[in-house]
Amino acid sequence: MMQSSLPRLAGMALAGAALLAAGSAFAQQKLVPEQSEIVFVSKQMGVPVEGRFKKFDAQVAFDPAKPATSKVAFTVDTGSATLGVKETDAELPKPVWFNVPKFPQATFQSSAIKAVGAGKYEVAGKLSIKGAAHDVVVPVTLTQSGAITTAAGSFAIKRLAFKIGENEWADTSMVADEVQVKFKLALTGVPKL
Repeated sequence: MMQSSLPRLAGMALAGAALLAAGSAFAQQKLVPEQSEIVFVSKQMGVPVEGRFKKFDAQVAFDPAKPATSKVAFTVDTGSATLGVKETDAELPKPVWFNVPKFPQATFQSSAIKAVGAGKYEVAGKLSIKGAAHDVVVPVTLTQSGAITTAAGSFAIKRLAFKIGENEWADTSMVADEVQVKFKLALTGVPKL
């Protein structure tokens, strides 16, 4: 009895060591904030208005050879949103918009990543903003230059589904419901594509 469990224990130990080794390789994948950006574009009375989040982070465990086992998670500090106008920026943290005191972060957690072409992926997951969570599929294009891998893409959300712009601001003739989210994330430690 004891001898038959030894190979199984040895196998489990090897599997654990392999997971730790893989985990430590992924632990080296880091966001380079100064080369990264998250931008949002809304239309106000038909005119595109660009804003950005100044503070965000990503936890990435991505292997181009095995996208199905890869994971991506983001946290965005909603209080770092800016449209570049002091008066407007003072409104964004308020309850009607991002309600920063109650919901200081927006999050994204991937549930599936699949390759759809050379350097192109679809990342499915759950986006949570202001207490509302919705499934999204984000197209991502990866490029590499030296030690930096850049993940870029854009997708649309409906702001009212996330309760962004409530009460009188729910009127979509003033601020359109659709908001484009564009991102460029510079990462280090991603294996060669």
